[in-house]
Amino acid sequence: MLPVVITLSLTLSAGCSGVLGTPYERANGYVADANEAIDEHNRLFDEARATYEEAKDSVETGEATTQEATSQEIGRFTQARTTMQRARDTLEEAREPLSEVQDLEVEAEIQEYAGLLSEAIDAQLAAENREINFYEILEQDPTLTDSRHEAEDLLTEVDDGYEEAEDAYNRAQELADANPELLPEESQASR
Repeated sequence: MLPVVITLSLTLSAGCSGVLGTPYERANGYVADANEAIDEHNRLFDEARATYEEAKDSVETGEATTQEATSQEIGRFTQARTTMQRARDTLEEAREPLSEVQDLEVEAEIQEYAGLLSEAIDAQLAAENREINFYEILEQDPTLTDSRHEAEDLLTEVDDGYEEAEDAYNRAQELADANPELLPEESQASR
């Protein structure tokens, strides 16, 4: 079973997307842009995981023993990989607006918070890339008859990557908790 990944969902109390306004309004706009990309990522990520689970369950219950069933499961693993790649690409879009926050003249804690969220996204992107590699293995060997050791090693790397992302997210949350006047709850990332 694949590890659960953190997903970031940023919300804002006010502000509009774009680059006009005070540094704080611009920061809110950048966070809104990141939030939009993250929301789409989360939808695609859930879709990829659901497709993977369906295919995995079919293989584990023995439904994929015939050539036709195996072909169908390979198609599902391919679909999971393709959807995860789209999710990963969408999450990548969230990095740029968060990096823009770091260039604004706002308190260091706000910049650090955006940096920690960027770090979490980078770690999650790396883990998702390894998960995509896992799906590629399943496309070639759905029952992992010849690739079990390689797949298990890869899943360990995936798990480590998601733990790294969760650690960065937790550090961002600790920073937000320590600075509620600068980072109101509505502006924080949540799982």
